[in-house]
Amino acid sequence: QVQLVESGGGLVQAGGSLRLSCAASGSTFSAFAMGWYRQAPGKQRELVAAVTSGGSTNYADSVKGRFTISRDNAKNTVYLQMNSLKPEDTAVYYCNARDRRHDYWGQGTQVTVSS
Repeated sequence: QVQLVESGGGLVQAGGSLRLSCAASGSTFSAFAMGWYRQAPGKQRELVAAVTSGGSTNYADSVKGRFTISRDNAKNTVYLQMNSLKPEDTAVYYCNARDRRHDYWGQGTQVTVSS
């Protein structure tokens, strides 16, 4: 069992930055693909960014060039650096860890970007 705890959300003005962190329990963190998803009110949850166990990354088109995902296997933590934030980035952001047999989610952290 893996537990994921997100932190770093909050209220920021448009153009500002936030860094989200997701700390994972367990000793097999490095084997998981990690991702950040978000869900805005009335919308479906969508992938924001992901990083594989090997370090390859991919991003939603809407955040390319503004967000950066990274992982620190020594700290069992994945990060999402969010720059040039826009009001449309407002959502609950969720951390995800998955491998071939498991799919774990954090409780989510609210990000609100004011215009």
